[in-house]
Amino acid sequence: MGVRAIAEPAALCYSLLRASPGDDKSNFSGLKFTWLKVNFECLSINATEEELMYAARAYVMHIIRGVLMPDANNNKVHLQYLPLLADLSNVCSYSWGSAVLAVLYHELCRTTKPDAVDIGGCLILLQSWALY
Repeated sequence: MGVRAIAEPAALCYSLLRASPGDDKSNFSGLKFTWLKVNFECLSINATEEELMYAARAYVMHIIRGVLMPDANNNKVHLQYLPLLADLSNVCSYSWGSAVLAVLYHELCRTTKPDAVDIGGCLILLQSWALY
């Protein structure tokens, strides 16, 4: 199954993060880590519960692509993950381990090609497994 295009990425971002990259990028497919950091790094001490949920979604997006399922570029997180975070109470019911392993296996297969120069995936998992 391939990655589906998000029909209205700016609207999706605004509804779940209350922020969206500039209007000049209305046809984007991912959020840059730098954009997430600039927009969600600091919260007001008087932040509402809604603002905390927006920041939590941004943080989880960063964890998904930065730690659990990084790619070789490691500079953007695809919007395909954002709808999964709409209801944060359901996030713990997803099979994150299976997804992490699938991405790691895909990256290991991809890097067997002669022209591959880098690798993505959860390399911490690979390193810890290699010891056994």
